[in-house]
Amino acid sequence: MYDATAGQEGTAGRLLQRLLHLDLMLAAGLLLVLALGFVVLYSASGGNPDMLYRQGVRAALGLTVMLVLARFPHPHLCQGSPWIYFLVVLSLLVVMFFGQVSNGAQRWLDLGLFRFQPSELMKLAMPMMLAWYFSERPLPPRPRELAVAGVIMAVPVVLIARQPDLGTALLVAGSGLVVIFLAGIRWRILMGLAAAGLAMVPLLWHFMRDYQRQRVLTLLNPESDPLGAGYHIIQSKIAIGSGGLYGKGWLNGTQSQLEFLPERSTDFIFAVFAEEFGLFGVLVLLALYLFVILRGLVIAARAQDTYARLLAGSLSCTFFIYVFVNMGMVSGLLPVVGVPLPLVSYGGTSMVTLMAAFGMLMSIQSHRRLLAR
Repeated sequence: MYDATAGQEGTAGRLLQRLLHLDLMLAAGLLLVLALGFVVLYSASGGNPDMLYRQGVRAALGLTVMLVLARFPHPHLCQGSPWIYFLVVLSLLVVMFFGQVSNGAQRWLDLGLFRFQPSELMKLAMPMMLAWYFSERPLPPRPRELAVAGVIMAVPVVLIARQPDLGTALLVAGSGLVVIFLAGIRWRILMGLAAAGLAMVPLLWHFMRDYQRQRVLTLLNPESDPLGAGYHIIQSKIAIGSGGLYGKGWLNGTQSQLEFLPERSTDFIFAVFAEEFGLFGVLVLLALYLFVILRGLVIAARAQDTYARLLAGSLSCTFFIYVFVNMGMVSGLLPVVGVPLPLVSYGGTSMVTLMAAFGMLMSIQSHRRLLAR
């Protein structure tokens, strides 16, 4: 029997989806991750209402940016990609000379009303630029085109690494490498590049700063300096392990509530979550992240042109990289590089940048449906 109420609800949902250009499945996954983020942030901040308010404002701004970008047809994004890339590179140059210094790093631009990190914007500008570049050329790319792509990647990566911000520089490079991989690079070229990368590790070690080398050495043996460089990783691993299967309960995490765990609202918030909600809670969070990533890959697979496929695939895979790097860092599997947990850690520029990326994904999906009619 036909259910008139269900039919009306389905029609209303499709109408809302069409008006806002939303992908409801992707939006639902994002809102659930955000909701979990607010729950754990309340505990990690010690119930600080000001921190929750500021995070709420940033989340609202990010959602607004997502809704605005979702309404832009992705061909417009394609046309604007090189301009966006060059503007962000220009802002990185401005940071190098006039940027605000904080904790020994020159990464911020202060515009009076607010300040932001241009390096965060490059996480979007890089895949947009490379997707635009490869969309204008036959695939798979030839060596000459790969060389040009390498220059496009190298310029901002070097500028970000000089701030210094090696973690963000590697993430920006990773977002570009994902586009190159999705463009269909031949395996023999890929293997050659991988071998060249391994050969350059000693050179990279030579140019790394002392504190960056110390992070790598601490990863290998954090107990060598338990009250210094190894303190973060040791306390984080204690918090994760003490959570067990079911966790200690919300607001009952001893490592965070007794302030043994540093950076518990930002980079190490995953340790707070694991201590309070245990393995089962972590599996729920991973399932939500996996749902968002897979939905993004489905959108990429259904895209109607090369630019949309490369951009959607890169944004989805890069989101996975952020999650993997943060959880690996907090668990002691990767060096500490200062990468926040997406949509959960306290922070402004990162939140808005991620929501902008999902706005582009929704634009690709919604306008694909419109073009198909």
